[in-house]
Amino acid sequence: MNKKKKRLIVRSVILAVLALAVGYTFYSNLTKEERHNLRKGDEAPDFVLTDLAGETRQLSDYKGKGVFLNFWGSWCDPCKKEMPHMEKLAKEYKSQGVEVLAVNVGDSELQTKKFAKQYGLTFPIAIDSTKEVQDAYNITPLPATFMISPDGKIEEIVIGGLVKEEQVRTLFDKVKP
Repeated sequence: MNKKKKRLIVRSVILAVLALAVGYTFYSNLTKEERHNLRKGDEAPDFVLTDLAGETRQLSDYKGKGVFLNFWGSWCDPCKKEMPHMEKLAKEYKSQGVEVLAVNVGDSELQTKKFAKQYGLTFPIAIDSTKEVQDAYNITPLPATFMISPDGKIEEIVIGGLVKEEQVRTLFDKVKP
């Protein structure tokens, strides 16, 4: 095969891959509204994940307690900024019936453990390796926080970082039993 023909084939393949990528991007953006978006007042989708300590965490086991459900990743700068506030208030509000459950999206168990140790995190951290929970909650940008009332309903949804302690405190107060 001559050089011109090889070059034509390579360029055609690259062009086809780019066309597929652009097509998929348009499709996913146009159908995004059709997918189920959770709203305040909806029942929080139940899930089962294993935390870093090897314990099974099922959302429905938290019935009767308020839940601060946070989706995060170690590469996410706003996630890094909100973790110290979450840790401090998790300890303060645990006796008041509010639990923190952090769900890591996209990191390995080793990366997640290293992050938790670096930030001194003691609340349960589960890893959503299959991204099923991320899909059920329709999480796109990180961090995303869902405040779940003691009866299992979504009380508040916050997309983006909670960089001030008072922001986190206000959310904890919303779901106290």
